[in-house]
Amino acid sequence: MCLALPVKVIEVGCGPAGDWAIVDLGGVKKEISLALLDDVQVGDYVILHVGYALSKLDPQEAERTLALFSEMSESVAAAS
Repeated sequence: MCLALPVKVIEVGCGPAGDWAIVDLGGVKKEISLALLDDVQVGDYVILHVGYALSKLDPQEAERTLALFSEMSESVAAAS
């Protein structure tokens, strides 16, 4: 099973070729590749899969998706 997640870009132009970014997912910072996308800016949301940004995502859609993930996590924690 594969999972792609929305993440927020907090820094761009990292890495030797400048095609890397730092993203934030719930406080976790990760360096990812932007090799598959053009024109990614700080503040953009992208879909992350296996270390690569696959596409940009509408900010409102990203925030709704992240809120659903948080809600599911809280439900699982409450059931335990």
